[in-house]
Amino acid sequence: MSTCPFTPPYPRPLASKAGLLRRFWRGWHSWVHTLFAQSYRMKMGQVRLPRLTLHVVNAPELVEEIMADPGGAFPKHPLLADMLEPLLGASLFTANGPHWAAQRRMMGPAFAQAHLDRSFAPMAAACAGLMADLAHADLAAPLDIDPLMTHVTADVIMRTLFSTPLAEGPARRLHRTFARYQAWAQRAALLGLYGLPGLGCGGRARRAGAEIRALFAPLVAARLQAPPPYPAQDMLDALIAARHPETGAPFSQGDLVDQAAILFLAGHETSATALTWALYLLAESPELQERLHAEVGAVAGSGPIDAAAVKRLEGVRNLFREALRLYPPVSFLPRRAARGALLRGRAVGPEDMLVISPWLIHRHADHWPCPHAFDPDRFARPEGQAAAAHAFLPFGKGPRICIGAGFAMQEAVLILASVIRAYRLRYPAGPKPQLTSRLTLRPRHGMPLWLAPRG
Repeated sequence: MSTCPFTPPYPRPLASKAGLLRRFWRGWHSWVHTLFAQSYRMKMGQVRLPRLTLHVVNAPELVEEIMADPGGAFPKHPLLADMLEPLLGASLFTANGPHWAAQRRMMGPAFAQAHLDRSFAPMAAACAGLMADLAHADLAAPLDIDPLMTHVTADVIMRTLFSTPLAEGPARRLHRTFARYQAWAQRAALLGLYGLPGLGCGGRARRAGAEIRALFAPLVAARLQAPPPYPAQDMLDALIAARHPETGAPFSQGDLVDQAAILFLAGHETSATALTWALYLLAESPELQERLHAEVGAVAGSGPIDAAAVKRLEGVRNLFREALRLYPPVSFLPRRAARGALLRGRAVGPEDMLVISPWLIHRHADHWPCPHAFDPDRFARPEGQAAAAHAFLPFGKGPRICIGAGFAMQEAVLILASVIRAYRLRYPAGPKPQLTSRLTLRPRHGMPLWLAPRG
């Protein structure tokens, strides 16, 4: 393309690498705000912190090697476990090595319950709840759609995991509590990286994590008190029926809460933030709105948007892909060098941190023309499809790639198509939204949008 289309907001990079104090201050609020201009152009860079050396890897061939984790050479970094343990415990997401492999095999039947055909009914029910809420909302002022996206995606996973819907009150508390959890967990991790006292940040994160776990821990306990056998009708039943591949032991009650926590987090938080940004991008693109409205009408008419229709809504799917590219929910994936390595001729010491950044790789000009611009049609062009094959990793890569990618895509297309068919969206006049990058990439001050009913 000779010119770049609309460029949505992102933190302008620093002209040069920040010193320790400046990097600490900017990282206190958001990881991506510590980046400098060369970060978006380099293949591999290095940052020295008081407690460790980290290497930022942008070259796709190195990303493939690191994420493949040959022989356990590049396991997940303990930083990630430290940030997530108050919420997820010793779950699949934070485990490494044989412990991870055994958990992954035990989780297989639960993931089967999230198969697209089985999961569409709870998705459709939650989406219908969202549309009913919008129909009764006061649209005389801009509506913050960020907590609404948290509600609908959490409702989907609650129905899929526990066969129960999520009410509005708990959903609102979840949204506020998770924002608090992210802030304190990130600050505790940053203080640890700099070798500084924790200042109570870890304790605050643990209390917020306990509040979130309290949402579903009673559901696990109640199910365990029900008489077996468990018919594997939802994901929790499948988890209860799972057995260790070597010992034959089931998950303990604490293990079940941990695994439910990761399924809950992975099943709603990342989808919620990506949907929020997708709706913002749509609100800034009225012509695209009309084109996608016509697509939804041609595919689904005015009737239910069923699973077959979702598969055919390629324009809506490309909108979500582009939202994932520009605003990847998980912007940084830290790995640990378990032993010394040589990458691009640079020595990587044992225990160094390797940072794979979807945020940077998705905005690297070597892979994407007009990398900061919003252009969902890029995924329909050959060069965009080629870039997506090697430089698009919103769900990770390698053996630990997110197994729920198809689930998330089906859910997102259904929700976006339903909103597009019913409403025109517009972002209010004034400052553009700001983002904050912690565990996930959230709008800093919510996402108010004008919604105007069609017809």
